[in-house]
Amino acid sequence: MIQLVVFDMAGTTVFEDNVVYKTVHRAIEMAGFSVDFPTVLLHGAGKEKLQAIRDVLAEISGKAAPDEVVLPIFENFKQLLDEAYSHGNFTEQPGATEIFQFLKEKNIKIVLNTGYSRQIADFLLEKLGWKNNPLIDLTITADDVKNGRPHPEMIRFSMEKMGIADPKSVVKIGDSMIDIEEGKNAGCGFSFGITTGAQTREQLLNAAPDAVLDGLLELKKWV
Repeated sequence: MIQLVVFDMAGTTVFEDNVVYKTVHRAIEMAGFSVDFPTVLLHGAGKEKLQAIRDVLAEISGKAAPDEVVLPIFENFKQLLDEAYSHGNFTEQPGATEIFQFLKEKNIKIVLNTGYSRQIADFLLEKLGWKNNPLIDLTITADDVKNGRPHPEMIRFSMEKMGIADPKSVVKIGDSMIDIEEGKNAGCGFSFGITTGAQTREQLLNAAPDAVLDGLLELKKWV
């Protein structure tokens, strides 16, 4: 019996047109590196953003980049993102409120988790009118835990806060391979990919999800 669904935010429940990863891409290229956007999505999606930058740089250079390279890129990324967000248009993904209401009617808890900082997550929640949404029980960000995805700490923290002991009663859903890996590492009953965000169906299948969904409402048949 499912007691909790942990949803990723951007690309899964929130539509923001990949602005964060486009900004990661821009910041890396402004530092003099050449990388295509699909590579940024493949190696950065779902991760805490400093780690995403580290991993993209490691992929394109074949070795770990030192802090004196990575940290200025990250600081520029944060400034660029503030600018991008001031002009951005953010909406909920199709079916988000409907699936939240469906789960609430079944007394299933809802947690949003994200590789974003608390500042970015709260900005998105405010834009969507979700900051005090009674349908959402909790939001967990990369700032709230020591270990980001694919470590299961965010899911375990969510379970603790919701009073849930058995990970098999938990569903994780997200638009990146690292979301799926996070769910599997936590021992979730189901770990789903969804094609509404950063990565393709073929990429998501590489993480061996229980299923890849094309929209949030498809979750109804699983819970």
